Amino acid sequence: MAIKGLIFDFDGTILDTEYPEFLVWQEIFKSYNTDLHLKEWAKTLGTTYKEFDPIHHLEQRTGRSIDAEEIFNHRNDKVLQIILQQPLLPGVMSYLTEAQNKGLSLGIASSSGRQWVQGHLERLGLTSFFDAIVTANDVRYVKPEPDLFLLVLNKMGLRPNEAIVLEDSPNGIKAAHQAGLRCVAIPNEISRHLDLSQADMIINSLEEIPLERLISKFSFQAKDLN
Repeated sequence: MAIKGLIFDFDGTILDTEYPEFLVWQEIFKSYNTDLHLKEWAKTLGTTYKEFDPIHHLEQRTGRSIDAEEIFNHRNDKVLQIILQQPLLPGVMSYLTEAQNKGLSLGIASSSGRQWVQGHLERLGLTSFFDAIVTANDVRYVKPEPDLFLLVLNKMGLRPNEAIVLEDSPNGIKAAHQAGLRCVAIPNEISRHLDLSQADMIINSLEEIPLERLISKFSFQAKDLN
C-alpha cells in the first residue's frame, strides 16, 4: 500500500524546544546548588512532567519548599527567549514543501498543549502545511500511549500502514508502534543520548535521506506486509 501521509512530532522534531528547556532547568537546579542529570530529564521527552516532576525532584534534592509559580515563570521566560532564536531543524522545510507538492497528507501528534504547538506553527508560518494537528488537549493520554497517533490518523483519514511517523524520543516511538505505525527516529541534542533502537529507521536529520527515497522504502515494506 502506498504511503499517503507523514505524521510529525513537534518538540525536538520540527523545532528544538527540548534542549533549551533542559539548559534552563539545569541553570535552575544549579542556582539551588544541585545538578539535573540528562538521564533524569530524559523521562519527560515526548510526554509530560508526570514522568518526572522537576519541582518535586528539586524539593527532594534540597529539602526545601520551592515556589513552583516563581520557578515556572522564570523558566517560561528564559526558555522562550532561547526558542525564539532557534531555526527549524534541518530538512524540515524541504520535507514539508515536497510532501505538499506530492499531495501527501501532513499531521502533527504532540504531547504538548495546543497553544504551545499552534502558537509556534503560526509564528513560523507552518500552519497551512498541516491537515491535522493533534495535541495534549485533544486526548486523555499522551505518549507513550497511542491515543495521539490514533486520533491524528482518524483526522487524516489514513490507515496505519499509509503513514510514516517522524519522532525524536523513545516515548514517541513506543506510541507510534502501539498505534500500528512505522516510525523514523531523528535524534536531537538530547535524544541522541537515549535508546532509539526500537525505531524502524534512525537518521541523523531529514537532510540525510530525500523524502522520495524514504517513501519508497516504506512503501516497499508496506507491500511486504499486505
